[in-house]
Amino acid sequence: MSKNQITITWNGHSCFTVSADGYSIVFDPYSPGSVPGLEPLSLTADQILCSHEHGDHGYREAVRLNANPVQSPFEILKIDTFHDEQKGRLRGPNCIHILKANGMKVAHLGDLGCSLSAEQMELLKKTDALLLPVGGYYTIDAVQARELVRQLTPRVVIPMHYRSDTFGYSVIGRLEEYLELCGDVVRYDTNFLVLDEKVGPQTAVLTLQ
Repeated sequence: MSKNQITITWNGHSCFTVSADGYSIVFDPYSPGSVPGLEPLSLTADQILCSHEHGDHGYREAVRLNANPVQSPFEILKIDTFHDEQKGRLRGPNCIHILKANGMKVAHLGDLGCSLSAEQMELLKKTDALLLPVGGYYTIDAVQARELVRQLTPRVVIPMHYRSDTFGYSVIGRLEEYLELCGDVVRYDTNFLVLDEKVGPQTAVLTLQ
């Protein structure tokens, strides 16, 4: 992998692998059977970060850690938020992770279910890739997600935590409900995106392999 790139791979639901300079981080691995329609995960990485400890986000056993990882290029910032609008009383806490490497910033919002403070919003501005829940019910919904994008103006948005014809919780919204609000949709026939300075503003729809 060349310098000044970050590769973002979608593994399904809210699970992503973010890699740069030979170092990889897996976000929010789900446990077998926790997400209807998705195959069990079997991943290898150098680090695991989980937004919270629910079974569809905190199953670290799905990831085999490299025994001798290279030095991480990532600077990591955590923002403590909530899984719901009642300050976690319904579903507990949620942690947003911001990664910085190679002059770019990637943010994974986890199961964000609450409004953000002005200070938190400021930390998330000028993001090169925003991994964004859009399904509602457990998280912010399509309309709330689109309004957040309007305020944060990230370069690339990658929707997650939604339902399709073949996977996802029946109570959450379909991807199309969010895409109907977007005018910049780019569909990929792969489950990854290589982020560099050439990638233009877009809503990136990745395809599970």
